[in-house]
Amino acid sequence: MDTAIGTSSRPLRVAIVGAGPSGFYAAGALLQQKEYQVSVDIFERLPAPYGLVRYGVAPDHQKIKSVTKVYDRTIQDPRVRYFGNVEVGRDLSAQELQLHYDAVIYAVGALADRRLGIPGEEMENVHSATEFVAWYNGHPDFTDREFDLGQEVVAVVGVGNVAMDVARILARSVEELATTDIADYALEALRHSRVRAIHIIARRGPAQAKFTNPEIKELGELSTADVIVKPEDLELDPASAEAVAQDATAARNLETLRQLAQRGPTGKPRQIHFHFLRSPKEILGQDGRVASLRLEVNELRPTESGYIQAHGTGRFETLDVGLVMRAIGYRSVPIPGVPFDERRGRIPNDRGRVLDGPQGQVVSGLYVVGWAKRGPTGVIGTNKPDAVETVQLLLEDVPHLTPASVDRADPQAVVALLEERGVRFITYQEWKIIDQLEIERGKAQGRPRVKFTRVEEMIQALEAHRRQEAPVEAPTPVQPG
Repeated sequence: MDTAIGTSSRPLRVAIVGAGPSGFYAAGALLQQKEYQVSVDIFERLPAPYGLVRYGVAPDHQKIKSVTKVYDRTIQDPRVRYFGNVEVGRDLSAQELQLHYDAVIYAVGALADRRLGIPGEEMENVHSATEFVAWYNGHPDFTDREFDLGQEVVAVVGVGNVAMDVARILARSVEELATTDIADYALEALRHSRVRAIHIIARRGPAQAKFTNPEIKELGELSTADVIVKPEDLELDPASAEAVAQDATAARNLETLRQLAQRGPTGKPRQIHFHFLRSPKEILGQDGRVASLRLEVNELRPTESGYIQAHGTGRFETLDVGLVMRAIGYRSVPIPGVPFDERRGRIPNDRGRVLDGPQGQVVSGLYVVGWAKRGPTGVIGTNKPDAVETVQLLLEDVPHLTPASVDRADPQAVVALLEERGVRFITYQEWKIIDQLEIERGKAQGRPRVKFTRVEEMIQALEAHRRQEAPVEAPTPVQPG
């Protein structure tokens, strides 16, 4: 009998931890290759799949969310199973996964945020964009967060797409947001928002801004907010001018910013102000709450490698604000039993093969994709070539992997383990029921969906639906005596 892994009698058993874009692209790459027969189990700590697409993409960007149709085709393949509401490190240990599978791919994203590291950051009314984005998208971990939208002036520190999303959601009209899948509680909070001015703080210049051109253009098209850019902030130093000449995206961004600068204020009720070449140095407060943000004026200097770096000039400004949102990047969260690089905030790896530490040795059978592999860079589609690279290395390693034992490799073994522990895992078929219930809730309001924002809500709705759908048993006929 042929017992080699990757055959029809003994498929290559792979666990993917995380059901976001990178996890789905890894699963897709495994299914598309022809070298080995595979069996893929996807584990997600929340009941709902799609990760960043569901909980990170802004609610007014519905078109981007349509990528889930591609992921659905992957998960509907008979070689794939979905285990929602299963957390590795809580319900199953990393070591147990390694025992039950020939290979494990971590696709866990980057759930935490990077801090500014300045005095006053611990005060009330200082939040991360991570929290705010997850909150308005209905992420169960952030449902109970509170943001003081009674403040009239907000500072958003950072100049990437996430910062643009935060500014746009704060500035957009409630009427427009009411047609999206934004969480109900967030919509209600924004309905009473008093925010009138949003200040976007960029450490470097407009040539180094990380937002994409559609994002900055969209800010300029808001019906409720003027974008204010100082023309003098768009004057480039020689190194930046040279960089823009070689970067089409930067050139388009700069052109859009120049158009916005020429337009100036038009009398809309809200304003979004850009402040380039400014670094937050201290958050000043009163009675433990934010009162102002102290900024140092920067200048740019190219390094020997060509990187254009910001340097403080010793000149300072103070901006009166009541709420600060930092949007300066994400970092991954350690998983018990999985190597982690604290300094870089990701799983140490060599092109996707997990290492036992920074600059360490390869750990056989462990792989990583997405933000946990390369850091929080790129757009959703960037995860596809990244995942393909990792899967290719996994396939090269198959002859050298230590196969899971026959009893643990049995597909029912992990199911039995979860059931024994009382873990209420969600199958893909059950998720589709929850998905349909959300869509039906949205139809009544003219919205794409109304999300369940708590895990227990999802499970209760699923069980209630099952009770309604259960066939009514006919009474047993009474036998004549």
